[in-house]
Amino acid sequence: MPYLYRAPGPQKHPVPKDSRITHSSGQSFEQLRQECVQKGILFEDPDFPANSSSLFYSERPQIPFVWKRPGEIVKNPEFILGGATRTDICQGELGDCWLLAAIASLTLNEKALARVVPQDQSFGPGYAGIFHFQFWQHSEWLDVVIDDRLPTFRDRLIFLHSADHSEFWSALLEKAYAKLNGSYEALKGGSTIEAMEDFTGGVAETFATKEAPENFYEILEKALKRGSLVGCSIDARNAAESEARTPFGLIKGHAYSVTGIDQVNFRGQKMELIRVRNPWGQVEWNGSWSDSSSEWRSVGPAEQKRLCHTALDDGEFWMAFRDFKAHFDKVEICNLTPDALEEDALHKWEVTVHQGSWVRGSTAGGCRNFLDEIIHFCQMADTFWTNPQIKLSLTEKDEGQEDCTFLVALMQKDRRKLKRFGADMLTIGYAIYQSPSKDEHLNKDFFRYHASQARSKTFINLREVSDRFKLPPGEYILIPSTFEPHQEADFCLRIFSEKKAITRDMDGDVDIDLPELPKPTPAGQETEEELQFRALFDQIAGEDMEVTAEELEYILNAVLQKKKDLKFKKLSLISCKNIISLMDTSGNGKLEFKEFKVFWDKLKKWTNLFHQFDMDKSGTMSSYELRTALKAAGFQLGCHLLQLIVLRYADEGLQLTFDDFLNCLVRLENASRVFQALSTKDKNEELIHLNINEFINLTMNI
Repeated sequence: MPYLYRAPGPQKHPVPKDSRITHSSGQSFEQLRQECVQKGILFEDPDFPANSSSLFYSERPQIPFVWKRPGEIVKNPEFILGGATRTDICQGELGDCWLLAAIASLTLNEKALARVVPQDQSFGPGYAGIFHFQFWQHSEWLDVVIDDRLPTFRDRLIFLHSADHSEFWSALLEKAYAKLNGSYEALKGGSTIEAMEDFTGGVAETFATKEAPENFYEILEKALKRGSLVGCSIDARNAAESEARTPFGLIKGHAYSVTGIDQVNFRGQKMELIRVRNPWGQVEWNGSWSDSSSEWRSVGPAEQKRLCHTALDDGEFWMAFRDFKAHFDKVEICNLTPDALEEDALHKWEVTVHQGSWVRGSTAGGCRNFLDEIIHFCQMADTFWTNPQIKLSLTEKDEGQEDCTFLVALMQKDRRKLKRFGADMLTIGYAIYQSPSKDEHLNKDFFRYHASQARSKTFINLREVSDRFKLPPGEYILIPSTFEPHQEADFCLRIFSEKKAITRDMDGDVDIDLPELPKPTPAGQETEEELQFRALFDQIAGEDMEVTAEELEYILNAVLQKKKDLKFKKLSLISCKNIISLMDTSGNGKLEFKEFKVFWDKLKKWTNLFHQFDMDKSGTMSSYELRTALKAAGFQLGCHLLQLIVLRYADEGLQLTFDDFLNCLVRLENASRVFQALSTKDKNEELIHLNINEFINLTMNI
C-alpha cells in the first residue's frame, strides 16, 4: 500500500496571501467592519440571517432557538482565551463530530490555524459584531464573513462551544463553516478528512488500521511532527450501532482526533502510545493506559508531565498503540503537501488543477466494470468513453528510479451545500490508460481492447478519492468518473508530481473540417438522380424557380419518407427555415436549384450518419453517440459545446430524432461558415476577437 503525503511542518506551509471575497455586497471583511464602526451599528449578515433558514432545511427545531450575540450571553466575551486549543471544542446538539475532530486537529498546527482563524479579531476596540474565517474550496481560499449572532437556549450555546463559556472562536468558526455549506443542518454527518482539507488545502490518505503497513506507527509519528491533521474512527455496521458505546468506553461511528504519539519506558521496555481526543469533551477509553489506569504508576512524574498526562474527564486519553489498532478501524491523515511519509527528504511538488463536470447526456459516462478486468474489461458501459479525459505526460524519472511518482486527488464539488436539494455524495473514482499516439479524445473502440494501467483503489462515496502511483515515463490518459452513468456533478482534479509533468484537457479543443462547397454540375452532365430532382424541384418551385421554407418542407418529407432504412418523424418547418438560412447565398429567404442541390449532397451524408448511429433503428440517436457522429460530419467539439447541444436538442431520455440531428448540423455549419467568413475578411474597422470555440459557444446560445 502506498504511503501518501508528508507534511513539512507548520513553518513550511505555504500560506496564500489573498482570499476571494464571498460576501454578496462585494465588500471585504475590513470594509464591512469599518462601515459598521462609522455608523455605530452591529453587523447583521443578510447572506446568513439569524432565522430558521440558516439552521435547518428539512426539520423544525425541537426547542425554541434564540439568536444572541456573545455579549448578550456572558458579561465579558473573549474571542480566544489563553490560546486556541483542542479543549475549546465541545460538541453540542449537532451531529458534526467529524468537523469538531478536524478543528481539534487544526489547533495543533499554529500556522494552519492562523490561516483559518485570523487572529486580529476580538470583542475589544473596533468590535462591530462581525468576524471572518478562511476556508479552502476547490483550489482557492475563500474569506467567509459572519455576524456573531449564535443560536442559544436558556443563554447557552446549542452547538459547538468552548469548555470556557466566555470563549467564542470555535462557535463562530462552526457558524462560518455552516454558512459556507448553506446551513447548520448541512453539517450533519461527514468525514473528518473533508473539513481537514478545507482547513489546509492539503491532500488526504485513509488507512484501514487492520490492513495498515508494518511501519504504521512511524507513519503517524512523521505525520504529526510535520503538522498533518489526523483523525480516527470506529466503523458502525448499521444505524443502531451509530454512537453506541463499547465496553472500553469508545463510541462507534464517531470521529476522534489523534493529538499525539510517543513512547515511554514501561517495565524495562519501550511502550508505544497514542493520544486520542473525543470532541464531546468527555467519555474516554477505560482500558490500558487510560487516565486512571495502573500502568501510569510505573511511569515517573517527569515522564507523565512530558506526556501531559492528567486524570481529567476532558475527552482526551492515551492508549497503547496495539490497542489503538485493535479497537479503531480507520485513520485519516491530511497533509499540507503530498510528500511521502516513508521518506525523510522533502520535495517540491508540481501541482496542476483541472475543473470539470459530469453532465448527463454528454460527459456523465459512469465507470468500467472492475470485478475482474481480465474477463470483464470489454463489458464496460457503452458511455464510459464519453467521460472527461485529461492527458498526463510524465517526462522525468524520480531520482535514482525507473518510474515517475505522482498523486491524483479527485474531489466532487459542493455536494454538502446541495444536500438541501436532495443531493448525496456520489460514488467516484478514476482510471489511467496508456495514451496512444493520436492526440485526441479516446473513443469507445479503444476501451474495448485496452485495460487500464492504474486506477483509484476504490470507487467510494466520499468527497475526495486520492492515491499515489508509480508509472514509467510516457503519456497517459486519466479519466475521472462517477460509478453510475448519467449522474451529474462538478469536480476538481488535482495532480501532484515529484518531477515536472504536463497535463492537458483532451475535451476542450474545437476543430472544424468543412469541405469547400461543390460547384454545380454543368448542364448535360447531370446524373439520372439529379435529373429526377430537377424535375421534382421544377414542379415544386413554380415559375420563380425557387423554393420557400414551406415548399422545402414538402419536398424533403416527400423524398425522405420513401427511404425504408430511415425511420423518422416529419421534418419541421423550423428545420427547413434553418436549412434556407444556411444555404441561401442570395439572401432572399429562398433556395435556387443549385443551392438546393448542394444541400441535398449534405443531406445524403448526414442521413447516412444518422442511420449509422441509430444503433437500435428506433429513429433516434443517443446523445452519448453524438460526439462521434458530429466528428464524422467534420465537427470535433469540446465538452462544453457538447453539453450545450445536448441541452438544446436531446429529449428527456437523452435521445435525438433525425430532425434534432439535422437542426444541430445545420446550425453548427452555419456558425462555422460565418466564422470562417469573418476571420478572413480584412476590414479597416474594429472586430470582436473570438476564437472558433468562443464563437460557436456564442451562436449556440442565441
